[in-house]
Amino acid sequence: MQGKIKVLFICHGNICRSPMAEFIMKNLVEERGLSTEFHIASAATSTEEIGSRVHHGTAAILDRLGIDYSEKRARQMTKKDYQDYDMLIGMDEWNMRNMNRIAGGDPEGKFHLLLDFTDRPGDVRIPGIPVILR
Repeated sequence: MQGKIKVLFICHGNICRSPMAEFIMKNLVEERGLSTEFHIASAATSTEEIGSRVHHGTAAILDRLGIDYSEKRARQMTKKDYQDYDMLIGMDEWNMRNMNRIAGGDPEGKFHLLLDFTDRPGDVRIPGIPVILR
């Protein structure tokens, strides 16, 4: 992985939002012929879905787009991920708090919210959960 730009997408369970970001980004990078320049992965801040496959809703979207995710299994972010990745991109503020807890802070400024890279910053909502419940 030396010399590659290393990006880790992070959400609560690593079964819907962060795998969606991981595989869409991998696809975009591949379409542009840049696969050798990036290492892209995803992880969870929680332990509850470790080993689980991608959520059926995310799987349906990726299937429709023709993007393979079949080998993906949920895993939890580790403190070592902070050392290993250049950018750790959370889906919401709750993820960011947990990422800080797991990594022991963000002294190098590697943490970012995904939607901060858009013209509509904010949280990526968990599919199926109304904003009022969060």
